[in-house]
Order: sequence, then structure tokens, then C-alpha cells
Amino acid sequence: MIKYREISGLIFLKNLIKELKQLLKIGIPIYGSQISYMGMGVTDTIVAGQASALDLSGLAIGNALSMPFYFLLGGCLFAVTPIVAQLFGAKKYEEIGQKVREILWVSLVLGFIGFILYRNLSIFIPFFDIEENIAQISDGYLKAMSFGFIANMLFTCLRCYSEGMGLTLPVFWVAFIGMLLNIPLDIIFVYGYFGIPPMGGVGCGIATSINIVIGLFVLILVIMKKKEYGPTQLFSKFSGPNSDTTKEALKLGMPIGFGVFVELSMFSGAALILGSLGATVISAHTVAINIASVFFILPLSFGLAAATRIGNLVGEKDLIQAKYASYVSVLICLAGAIANTIIILGFREALVSLYTSDLAVIAIAINLLLFAAIFQIPDGMQMGALGSLRGYKDTFAPMLMLILTYWFIALPGGYFLTYHGISSNSLGPAGIWIGMITGLTAFACLIIPRLNYIANKFIARTSPELP
Repeated sequence: MIKYREISGLIFLKNLIKELKQLLKIGIPIYGSQISYMGMGVTDTIVAGQASALDLSGLAIGNALSMPFYFLLGGCLFAVTPIVAQLFGAKKYEEIGQKVREILWVSLVLGFIGFILYRNLSIFIPFFDIEENIAQISDGYLKAMSFGFIANMLFTCLRCYSEGMGLTLPVFWVAFIGMLLNIPLDIIFVYGYFGIPPMGGVGCGIATSINIVIGLFVLILVIMKKKEYGPTQLFSKFSGPNSDTTKEALKLGMPIGFGVFVELSMFSGAALILGSLGATVISAHTVAINIASVFFILPLSFGLAAATRIGNLVGEKDLIQAKYASYVSVLICLAGAIANTIIILGFREALVSLYTSDLAVIAIAINLLLFAAIFQIPDGMQMGALGSLRGYKDTFAPMLMLILTYWFIALPGGYFLTYHGISSNSLGPAGIWIGMITGLTAFACLIIPRLNYIANKFIARTSPELP
């Protein structure tokens, strides 16, 4: 009995280490890429802020208007990761090349839609009480960003293609180089150098578009030169649009894109709900949500890695291991979330002081970080499960769960607690955070059983005799 337990324990430990290694191999470069993308945004904020408060405000309004639509369209292409991952696991390499070539046409269409959309998003500005000078900067910034949108969609498709094969390191290097390149480009176009007139916040949009186009060509060059991409023959043949592939990509991708839109709308809605509580509260909330978002990059990265790992295993038809890997994914995301919680709780004052020196804002933000720390736990767990379900190509049910928990629990509950509270004692800004935590917890409680159900369903299809 002792020997049997020892052997079982060793097998379990060996399998756990194997999955951890695979997820770390895929996930760490994704983490680096996500940090690089965030670094570009930070550079834009710093450079525009140094130009003037108006330029920074114009940039902020432009991003607030464009980000939900960017993820709504770009999120559709996140379907490329599980599609490629399953084909890669099945060793159908040439079919990967054909599918991606066909989905690149979808990327072009989405890019053109985004181009038109970005050039006309300023029509929404009059609905908000925004100064004319700021509105002009936002409009110019959005129009400048529109020129890079088609390239951005093509880049997203190729990035997901690379990540679906577990080749996340090349994408990281392209993203990292892009982050470094963004610094001089921002400075040149915002302040005006080499004969280029100073453009303020609009210059950030031009710099970003140029950076995206360069990044696209660099990634294409990497794919053409690195032998790991060779078996897919991506650029060796021509494939026209294919209705079946388009339907497959949109059937998987639209729920992902809309799900991300729902998540972003929860955070935007939270800020709007707090709007009447004054600038100090809004500033404190913005600081807290920004800190929470920075720390969330860790579980996000491993959730994205899970989509690749589970997709590969499903393609290999190693469904028992796929189920085990999905559990490890949730576990590693939970572990990362717990580490985030401890760090946030331990360094609340120091973290807030990086963002502001306003004592009133600091006092409120420090209190809100208590909730931001708790927020990490359900957020981390759901990301591990959500990423794993993408690997199984299960995206529609999770979208419905997001709508239910975020739009019908988090926001209404947060609004009620903020302004009415319990026993007629309004909770103020803490109320919306309690609402968001409740919504996230509800989503985690739905999505994890869903993962278990889907994993068992896949196993039952190939092994009906297994429970």
C-alpha cells in the first residue's frame, strides 16, 4: 500500500510538473507581450501628458471611445488561437496555413470596418460634456489611429496563429521591440522633430499606427524566416476567402469579442455610476482599477496560454490530459491571483503613491485597494477556466454567463449598494466594487462547472465507457 501510494504520488507530481512547464513555456512570453502592450499605452500617456493637459485628456477620451470597439472587432480574431492549436495538436500543419490564409481575409474586412468606425467615432463626443479643444484632439487621434487598424487586425490574426502553435516567444520580441520603438516615435510626432510639426496628442495616434505597420511586417518576416513555421506553408500558397472558414472563425470569435466588450462595459459602467460622486472619488476609483488591471496581466497571460495548451491536447485527442491541464491552468491562475492579493494588500500605500500625490484621492484609493485585492481571486480563477474553454472551442455559453453576471448582477448590484446600500446606508464607491466582486464570483461559480462539464463531454465522445 505504501509503495502504491508513493508511486501514485510520484506520477501525480511528474504530471503536475509537466503541465506547469508547458504552461510556463507558453505563458511567460505572453506575459511579456502583455506588459509590452501596456508599456506602449504608458508611453503615450506620459508623452501626451508632458505636452499638455488638453492633449492627455484628448488621448483619454479617444481611448475610452475606441477600446470597446477595438476588442469587439479584434476579439473575433482570438478564435484563431484555438483553431490553430487543435490543428497543431493533430499535426495538420498545411491545413493550419490554409485556415489562417482564409481568416486573413476576415481580418481585412474587420480592419476596414474598424477603419471606417474610427474615422467616425467622434460623432459620439457631443453626447458627453467635453470641451471643444479636447474633442478636436480626440477626433484627430482617432483618425490617426484609423490608418493602423487594418494592419492591427492582420497582426492580431498572425499573433494568434503563432501563439496557437505555442510559438509565443517570437511574438514577445516583436511586441517588446514595438514598445521600445514607440518611445522615439511618440516624441517625434508629439513634440515635432526632423521637420515634422508638433502634433500633441494626435501624434500618439500617428506613432501607434506607424508602429503597428512596422510590427506587422516584422512578424511576417519572422514567420517567413523561422523554420518552426515552415510546415504550415503559410505564405507559400494563395487561398481566397472561404465561407466555411469564415463561419467557423466568426462562430467562435464573435462570442469572444462580445464577451470582452461586456467585461469592458462593466468597468466603464462602474466609472459612470460613480460619476456623480465627484472628481476625487472618480480619480481614486481610476487609480484602484488601474492597479487591479496591471496585476491581472499575470492570470490573463496564463489563461491565454491555457487556450493553446488545451487546444493542442484536444487536437492530439489526449482528452484525459486536456482535462488535467485545464485544472492546472485554473490552479496556476489562482496561485498568481493569491500572490497578487498579498502584494496589493502589503503595498497599498506605495502603489497608490505612484499615481497621485493628492491626499484625499490617496485615502479613498487605499481603501478601494482592499476590494481590488479581493477582486483578484475570482478574476484569476475565471480567467484560467475561460482560457481553457477557448481551447475546447467553447465560447458561446461563457459569453452568456458574462452577460448574466456582469450586466445583471455586478452593475445593478453595484449601483444599488453605492447609492442605497444596506438598511438605507449607502456604501459609496465601495458599493460598486462589492458589486463587481459579486459578479466576478458568480461568473467563476458558473464557468468552472462549465469547464468540468465540457472536459467530461469531450472524454465521453471518444470513451463512452468512462464516467
